[in-house]
Amino acid sequence: MRVEPNGRIPNTPGMAMKEARVDPIKVPGSFVRLQGAYPGLRAAEQRVADFILKHPDELIYLTVTELAERTNTSESTVVRLCQKIGYKGYQEFKIVLARDLVEPTTEIYAAIEAGDDLPTIKNKVFQANAQALRDTIEVLDDEQLGRAVDALASARRLEIYGVGGSSPLALDAYHKFLKLGLRSIALSDGDLMAMSSSLLRADDVALGISHTGASRDVTDALARAKASGATTICITHRPSSPITKVSDIVLVTAAQQTAFRSDASSSRIAQLTIIDTLYVGVAHKNHDRALEMIERTRQATAAKRY
Repeated sequence: MRVEPNGRIPNTPGMAMKEARVDPIKVPGSFVRLQGAYPGLRAAEQRVADFILKHPDELIYLTVTELAERTNTSESTVVRLCQKIGYKGYQEFKIVLARDLVEPTTEIYAAIEAGDDLPTIKNKVFQANAQALRDTIEVLDDEQLGRAVDALASARRLEIYGVGGSSPLALDAYHKFLKLGLRSIALSDGDLMAMSSSLLRADDVALGISHTGASRDVTDALARAKASGATTICITHRPSSPITKVSDIVLVTAAQQTAFRSDASSSRIAQLTIIDTLYVGVAHKNHDRALEMIERTRQATAAKRY
């Protein structure tokens, strides 16, 4: 079988559908945080981010003062940007970036093109979803995740908010935590969120899911829950969005945008995986009780299956 210099097997009749292949584009893992935070950055911070994304090799040799001068900003702007994306400061960000440039980089798969056949589209969609999970591992903070599990494990009541595309995710979370015996409810109506969240108390938890972090209904509900003394948790793609300002615990996803698919599509997979992790974390924390509750709910629905 002939193999071309680029490693591909040339198409022959009957093989086109079998040999669909996706060309990877290399992107450093530390860029994931920067790209996820970008829409919420101030104009000066975006100038710094633009320079970093375009000149990563050059950046590792620049001091904070030199980077500020090159981007016509200030040292405080550079440091603030680094802190917004989860680093202690500019020096730590440079160290992580240097590591990413040396180590094997994360593969981001090409956008869907007009001439792509269905197997190629399949590969690109699957790879984008898999990449969203790999990227989310980079940005999801273990301390925040642990705090969320602790809060859920000890909650008297859990309310989950999500509208639009986040509504099915809220229902998925409700389904999972209900099986653990946690008194919970999923709400997608703005008025019901407002009323219900206002009645929460200090030993309750409110979980808001919003990819953009800018859903007014969800953000307002979390704000009311927080004002009532409840612990508030959000799952979002935008670490500097309005929902994070009213959340005690912030869980961040990451995803790349491709043609025909917003980053929200892939991010949904990451959000579901975070929900799964919270569910397993809570179950593991209350192991015996969780097994009992899961078995009881399984028996309750057994008669409904053929």
